[in-house]
Amino acid sequence: MRHLYAFLLAAVVSGAASAQAYRPDFDPSKLKGPAKGPANEVLVLGSPHISYFPKTFDPATLRGIEDRLAGWRPDAISIEALSGAQCDHIRRYPFRYQDTIKSYCWDPAPAQAATGLDVPAATAEADKLLKAWPANPTAGQRRRLAAVFLAGGERASAVVQWLRLPQAERRAGDGLDDGLVELLDKLKDRRDESYLLAARLAARLGHERLYPMDDHTADSMSEDEKAWGDAIMKAWTNPASEKRRRQGDALQAKLGTPEGVLAMYRAYNAPEEMRLAFQGDWGAALEEPSPQRFGRQYVGYWETRNLRMAGNIRDVMGLKPGMKMLVVVGASHKGYLEAYLHQMHDVRVVDTGPLLR
Repeated sequence: MRHLYAFLLAAVVSGAASAQAYRPDFDPSKLKGPAKGPANEVLVLGSPHISYFPKTFDPATLRGIEDRLAGWRPDAISIEALSGAQCDHIRRYPFRYQDTIKSYCWDPAPAQAATGLDVPAATAEADKLLKAWPANPTAGQRRRLAAVFLAGGERASAVVQWLRLPQAERRAGDGLDDGLVELLDKLKDRRDESYLLAARLAARLGHERLYPMDDHTADSMSEDEKAWGDAIMKAWTNPASEKRRRQGDALQAKLGTPEGVLAMYRAYNAPEEMRLAFQGDWGAALEEPSPQRFGRQYVGYWETRNLRMAGNIRDVMGLKPGMKMLVVVGASHKGYLEAYLHQMHDVRVVDTGPLLR
């Protein structure tokens, strides 16, 4: 019996060691193509969330970073936002996504009332309009597309159309009522990088829309929310997190000038930032000791979310091979998105360093 036990133990130990040592031989990142023709290029700009900036922040100081991004001339711009289609989907499962809907999904009912289109119909209508979009659309066509985007839950793309209109043409009509006009006027100045940076840049470059690529389908409620939250907060209490917080505070203190804004973006896109973020956040959560393994649940959610975000970005590039795509996303996502996108055969990840110097 002792011999059988020893044999089984050796087999288990050998299997565990083998699993740890095994590396798949197939590595997509080393099989880049195509041999001829332009590859897809993606530049992931890690951004601070402007909603957390002090009230004294002047959006005009973003023009320096906007100028540099405009010089790269992306063909498409993707943002950290949920698509109207995903919000429409998760609204069907409120038992799981109640908090997600409240935090990330705008209710398109006012736009539906104005246009007569629900989210699926508006999504199809926007696609139809864009496929037949003229080189020089009228103001009425832009107002109509803005209204359709709003009905489809695509607020940032509606703002792009709004910004492309002359000031005198930013008025009700063609599906926009007075309430939607008021909404668009507020959104264009919303303290959010998707509007103050991405939407303005898209309008400046002559784009017709933005591409929301965030994903919250991995969201779920823990059976013990308090215990889960306490465990994660405890894991986050560490020297790396404190160092990152101090550095962020110092950078925010210099936001009064375009140079200060550029300095913040340089810091948030430096390799050291991602390493420090991992040490203080997901690396710490991996070792969180609760019996329920709350930290590993959190890391699983985070990796799943980023994988799906990367998939959404790749999906857009597949529509028009050879494009240059800018991704404006919270800085904590940058390292993960670059690593996942680097695995794609037809994607070249562009270094933000030279652009931000």
